[in-house]
Amino acid sequence: MKILVCDPIDEQGLARLRGAGHLVDAKLGLAPEALLKEVAPYDCIVVRSSTKITKAVVDAAKALRVVVRGGVGMDNIDAVACEARGIKVLNTPEAATISVAELAIGLMFACARRIGRAHELMRQGKWEKKALTGNEVTGRTLGLIGVGRIGSEVAIRARALGMRVIGFDPYLKSAPPALELTNLDAVLSGSDYLSVHVPFTPETKHMIGAAAFEKMRKGVMLIDCARGGIVDEPALAEALKSGKVAMAAMDVFEEEPLKPDHPLLKLDNVILTPHIGASTHEGQGRVGMAVAEKLIQMFGPANA
Repeated sequence: MKILVCDPIDEQGLARLRGAGHLVDAKLGLAPEALLKEVAPYDCIVVRSSTKITKAVVDAAKALRVVVRGGVGMDNIDAVACEARGIKVLNTPEAATISVAELAIGLMFACARRIGRAHELMRQGKWEKKALTGNEVTGRTLGLIGVGRIGSEVAIRARALGMRVIGFDPYLKSAPPALELTNLDAVLSGSDYLSVHVPFTPETKHMIGAAAFEKMRKGVMLIDCARGGIVDEPALAEALKSGKVAMAAMDVFEEEPLKPDHPLLKLDNVILTPHIGASTHEGQGRVGMAVAEKLIQMFGPANA
């Protein structure tokens, strides 16, 4: 099988595929036009979140049988175009779960203690200890919007910190042990901290917008390590300016990378990270191996 790897995949995974006799070409960072010229002979394309598999790519990929997304969200893949051609679309949702959950907890602490702002002020030579008084998370309520693999792991860690955890997920019939399952309005209005863990779909686009912010407690802290476009970023900027949202931490954005004039870049009460949820050595290793094992399971070793 000829495999085109378009985004970085851990070397262990590439070695596993090559060791099984498959031809693997890593051509990273291809521009859309260049990708169209490359894809024709490949049976499989492997991507992360950067490369977009559009209908034009699918049409140009004459031999394509499978697209693998190393990670969770698949909104960068035209699944409809793939389905029309009988092309399978796979992802590796389990591989980066712990990495993303730990980042969400880390960003919650960063919001609670204003760690990012403290660092910036120290770099400016300012010792503003009194202005940086934060909050403990113990005894506070964390609301989860989405309680899948990642949300459930966040809940376990939050409970270990002494937090009450409530969650909303329309696809769950019973709550995991670490949280209380309730409706969306109750999560929005009853949380001191909110963490977003839903996929990006037409139903979830801008679900955290002006109307949702209106229902939240004044001074709430928002963490989003899910997908860009779920939080309405201009509405968030207004909520941060008004103090409705005391602090926010965003790892994902509707358009990546951010443009220099993005409204969130002008605010002091927001922490911004460049989509690093899965960017741990452990997570990257698991993603690479998960990609390899899924392909070998599907097609077998070429040298069998």
